[in-house]
Amino acid sequence: MPPSALDRLASLHIDYPMLFELRNASAERVSHCGVLEFIAEEGMIYMPYWMMENMLLQEGDIVRVKNVTLPKGTYVKLQPHTKDFLDISNPKAILETTLRNFSCLTSGDSIMVAYNNKKYYIDIIETKPANAISIIETDCEVDFAPPLDYKEPEKPIAPVPLGKAPAEEAPAETEPKFSPFTGSGRRLDGKPLNYQPPSVAPSRSKDKQPNVANGNAKPSAGSSSQSTNRQAQGKLVFGSNVSRTPKDTPKEPVKETKQEQPSKSEEPKFQAFSGKKYSLRG
Repeated sequence: MPPSALDRLASLHIDYPMLFELRNASAERVSHCGVLEFIAEEGMIYMPYWMMENMLLQEGDIVRVKNVTLPKGTYVKLQPHTKDFLDISNPKAILETTLRNFSCLTSGDSIMVAYNNKKYYIDIIETKPANAISIIETDCEVDFAPPLDYKEPEKPIAPVPLGKAPAEEAPAETEPKFSPFTGSGRRLDGKPLNYQPPSVAPSRSKDKQPNVANGNAKPSAGSSSQSTNRQAQGKLVFGSNVSRTPKDTPKEPVKETKQEQPSKSEEPKFQAFSGKKYSLRG
């Protein structure tokens, strides 16, 4: 600013440090700043280029300067223009060093941070307790908003193979069903069985349910042959087939028993007390 401005301010009762309001009436833009020196030419002031961009000013334009008193700031929210500013190793320390050169901040302005031969522009989104605050000798809380060119990463979608269906659509019929009493019997004396127990399938159990419900179903040939074999072995059989005589049994099961007799004769029979005799006297 020119030296005449210092003489005029010294004669007035103003607060220090000196803070000023800059107003561009043609563009209706308002900003705030401090003063560096009073060595400019009369009728002229010198401003940084980034501040002229905020005020929409060109060289030679008219600007109104007014002395103001601003409250000390407690909170400021900043938003970088590019996400390159976040790639700096310690952006907080660089920002603190840069803000020491500023005396005040105004909401809606953009400041420039120079680091490593590169210029970073940062918008001032919000300030508290007023739209314009003083940051000289004050503890101010700083918050960052996402950069203007920041995009949220898209969530990766797991590819589904074409030849396979989702696991939820797998049919439940593939699981093996439980079949009770499907094992085989053994004798305690080691002799072979005269008959083999039939295998019980899950599908046959469903077919037998209607016959049990009616109560008029006739016994099959296999069941009658099993009952006669069980009676011949001296076992107690409970059921409707106990009172029947072996005459009612069909001829086909009898042939099966005859065919099983040669297999029995081939196996050696158990003979008790068939060992050799020895005397103690020799």
